[in-house]
Amino acid sequence: MDITQLIGFIGALVVGLVLGLTGGGGSILTVPILVYLLMLNPVTATAYSLFIVGVSSSFGAFRNYQKGLVDLKIAAVFAVPAFTMVYLTRKFIIPAIPDNIYEIGSFVITKDLFIMVMFALMMVIASVTMLQPKKNEHKEHAHRKLSNLLIFNQAIVIGFFTGIVGAGGGFIIIPALIILGNLSMKKAVGTSLFIIAINSLIGFMGDVGNIEIDWVFLLSFTLIAIVGIFLGGYLSNYISGKKLKKGFGWFILVMGVYIIIKELVM
Repeated sequence: MDITQLIGFIGALVVGLVLGLTGGGGSILTVPILVYLLMLNPVTATAYSLFIVGVSSSFGAFRNYQKGLVDLKIAAVFAVPAFTMVYLTRKFIIPAIPDNIYEIGSFVITKDLFIMVMFALMMVIASVTMLQPKKNEHKEHAHRKLSNLLIFNQAIVIGFFTGIVGAGGGFIIIPALIILGNLSMKKAVGTSLFIIAINSLIGFMGDVGNIEIDWVFLLSFTLIAIVGIFLGGYLSNYISGKKLKKGFGWFILVMGVYIIIKELVM
């Protein structure tokens, strides 16, 4: 094992630790680690990220299901259009994007550049969501029939962006479930993990056959991330998750801005 791979696996442990400590957000580190530390191309990195996020989220979803914190009815309304869109995006849209999308003089917008800038913008949105002070949960919303329609439409949009950048999108899904699905925060988090697990794993299936997969590396990375989740869950009993989430939010914001500058300027 060379030093680069060792650093990558340490990164996998960090991803799991963040997920275990804060209940989310760690998956957004996966793509930068795979691209900038392990030098994978963005298409492969986003595919691997979907698998890692999907398997990792499954553990959290199962624990929440046992506690009765997963609303299967709302999950179905959200998950079906979302995972359909994720799968179609990975199977057909990503392969159809040309290597050189657009040229402006000597500046070329490549497929890899497009994916990484989209990912960086998602990081910035995620950081803003993490840094915002929590508001009181909504008690009164639109009728469930209207909410279901809105959830369906929003799920399609989230599914598309999840397919493009390979991140779970929990920071978008959770507010949608609270506002449109009339769920409490705890139930929204549990249901979100369930949706993310399904979206990510089915989205990854869209990549099978389109890219060459190093299963030994992928399973090793995922296993280390899962170890990190359990370790983070244990440490969360002694460390303030609220402070960690705020600090992580600032870190993600800086990373997102850095990626945009690196890809567009450097």
